Amino acid sequence: MRSYSKVLYAWGVTKQINIRLDDEVHARLAARAEAEGTTVTALITQAAERDPRLDGGAATAAAFLATHAAEFADAFPDEEPDSATGQAA
Repeated sequence: MRSYSKVLYAWGVTKQINIRLDDEVHARLAARAEAEGTTVTALITQAAERDPRLDGGAATAAAFLATHAAEFADAFPDEEPDSATGQAA
């Protein structure tokens, strides 16, 4: 994995950043990384990739709507689109 990271770095695909963590947070990250057979960098990268604030707003809104569509339909039945025309009733 390290050699792959070096290749990506040489190609300019990855960016290096420096962050400061208190000792307790770093120790927990290091223990988890060791238990999972990965690196602290990989854990932080995975956490950043899962952060919904980094997604496009439209994707986040679509996911929210898909999750809560039934609640909106129940709360606003007059606003539900007709299944045949797609227009509100």
